[in-house]
Amino acid sequence: MAEDTKKLALISARGTLDWAYPPFILASAAAAMDWEVGIFFTFYGLPLLKKDLKAKVSPLGNPAMPMKMPFGPEGFQNINWPIPNIITSNVPFFEDLATSLMKKTFKNKNVATVKELRDMCVELDVKMIACQMTMDVFGFTREEFIDECDIGGAAAFLSYAADANITLFI
Repeated sequence: MAEDTKKLALISARGTLDWAYPPFILASAAAAMDWEVGIFFTFYGLPLLKKDLKAKVSPLGNPAMPMKMPFGPEGFQNINWPIPNIITSNVPFFEDLATSLMKKTFKNKNVATVKELRDMCVELDVKMIACQMTMDVFGFTREEFIDECDIGGAAAFLSYAADANITLFI
């Protein structure tokens, strides 16, 4: 690493659709600015490295989440639809509905998909480390993950993060 190169270390521990965006957005932006970037994927963030990426949004227990509609007249789209937990936890397939609405909203706003952001990180040489302990605990195999990620434990990430300018837990 050149003396003037900045280094970013991220820990991704959440794998829902809404939590998948921050590590990939921050990593790709920093890498595009010629920073050295590494992300450690652990616990529920680990599935973000799977070849078959299936991140969903869960509105349950997230009172800050607006449910705006990605279709219809502008006035309809601007209504903030607070959805009570009783509905989000008891209506079958509500998570699938919320996920499809969020994906449609992102598409309408020309926001890249999580897979596109992850691919951009790969192209920009972002170091992605899959937590070996989490793989063992959850029963994941190396074959389930993208080829571009490394497998390592906490020591591998700490070695990387030791001289980072910025370290964030997401």
